[in-house]
Formats: sequence, C-alpha cells, structure tokens
Amino acid sequence: MQKKGLGRGLGALISAAESPQEPAESAVDIDRIVPNPFQPRRVFDAEKIAELAASIREHGVIQPLLVRRNGSGDYELVAGERRLRAAKQAGLQQVPVIVREAEDEAALALALIENLQREDLNAIEEAEGYKRLQEDFALSQEEIADKVGKSRPAVANALRLLNLPKQVRDDVAAGRLAAGQARALLALASEAAILAAAREVIAKGLTTRAAEKLAARLKTGGRKRQPAALDADVRMIIERIQRALGTRVRFVPARGGRGKIEIEYYSAAELDRLIERLAAN
Repeated sequence: MQKKGLGRGLGALISAAESPQEPAESAVDIDRIVPNPFQPRRVFDAEKIAELAASIREHGVIQPLLVRRNGSGDYELVAGERRLRAAKQAGLQQVPVIVREAEDEAALALALIENLQREDLNAIEEAEGYKRLQEDFALSQEEIADKVGKSRPAVANALRLLNLPKQVRDDVAAGRLAAGQARALLALASEAAILAAAREVIAKGLTTRAAEKLAARLKTGGRKRQPAALDADVRMIIERIQRALGTRVRFVPARGGRGKIEIEYYSAAELDRLIERLAAN
C-alpha cells in the first residue's frame, strides 16, 4: 500500500465543507485570533520571525492562516503560528485566513504537519506532538504515522527520545546532540550513565556510530568497569555524583579505607564547567 504523503493527508483531517457563514478565504482582525493550544512547537527563532516580519511588511501575508471558530465567536489558530507572530511584529491589523471546521485531534495533527513540512520542529517537539496525539486522542503509533505521513518506526523512534533524562532532551532540542546519537544512549541502564555519555559525545563530537559503540562499551563494562567490591550504598553515591556533575565518575578504593574518586572530562571547556560546578557547591 502506498504511504500517504504529508500534503495529501491534510485534506483528510479537516472538513471538506466550508462554514456557510464564512467565505473560503477572508481577512480578519489579528486580535481576534487566539493561539493554537495544540501547537507542538515550543521554540521560535526570534531572528527568523523578524526576517519574516520584514518580508510581510513588503509583500503582505502570502499564505493565509488556517483557523477555526471558537466558542466565543472569535478564531483559534490551527496552522500558521510563525506567520501570525510575524504579522503582529510587522504591525498588521488584519491577516488573510481560511476558516475550516477541525476537531481538536485534527488541529494538533495539522499543526504537526505544517511544521514537519517545513522541518521547523526539533526532534523533541516532534516527539512531544506525537505523544499528545497518543495520550489526548488515544491514537496508536500506526494511526499517528498515517496522519502525519511518516512510517510507524519513525514515529516509534521519535517517541523513544522522551525516555531520555531532561538534560539530554534539552541537548537534543538545542541541537547539541543529534536524535540518532541520543537514541544510542538509551541502551544504558541508568540516568547518570546516559548523562555522562551524552557529555562525552558532545565534547568529543562523536558520530552516531561512535556514540553507539560508546554505549555498547559502557553497557558491557569495557575497560571502565567499576570494581566488583563496591557495595550498593557506594554505587548509589557514585550515581548521585554523576547526575550532579553530568560526567562519568569512578570510585577507586584502596587499602586501609582509603581511595580516590576520578572525575572525567573531555575538553578544556568541560573542565571549566566542572570546576564551576564544584566551586558552587
């Protein structure tokens, strides 16, 4: 069966019939449009919004915003958040819109589709959008994939990123860590190990393949295996230190109750960060 593309999936999500009170395209006061509560995008590039605002001042809004009626008689944005923000910044009083009937599920799917078509969502925003479709509307991964024109494995892989520690999710959202690199680290058993490995991948600029090898080595212990004599309390302490510092920590016991703690770093910048973190404590 041929997979439905993003563009072809758009019409299936909204009513083909237009509201009898509204023309297919019209201009409405910008203040009557409220944001889409299902907007999956959380990060908007201020510089790009400013560039779009400059273009709108010169040429106007070329592509109408997609809106739906809300209960108060105004309009709720379905798709076109960047254009709406830029139009406000450009000082427009009215913007062109197309009014459609769309249920909540369709509003979220449409916002996802628009951003995916423009490749504007980061990997975490995309995953959070899929999760919302899954949880709020009880859609299966297969149904989500069909609505947004993706394969089911692509949706599943995106959702896996949400199992990462928040700090690593932030790295992915900011572009410091690629989605493939981050997924490789999910093979590690603990949050502390994932955090430490993520710092190493970023500091060393490892490829996705190298990140997979790093995760495999750490998972099996490799040359960094902790001494077997460590009891549960000491392991718990090491885990806490690793979470606090965001890097790999080794405990090396010696005779007479002595020992040492080794804190790894992978660049001069990483060392500066660790010094600041330790000095703050």
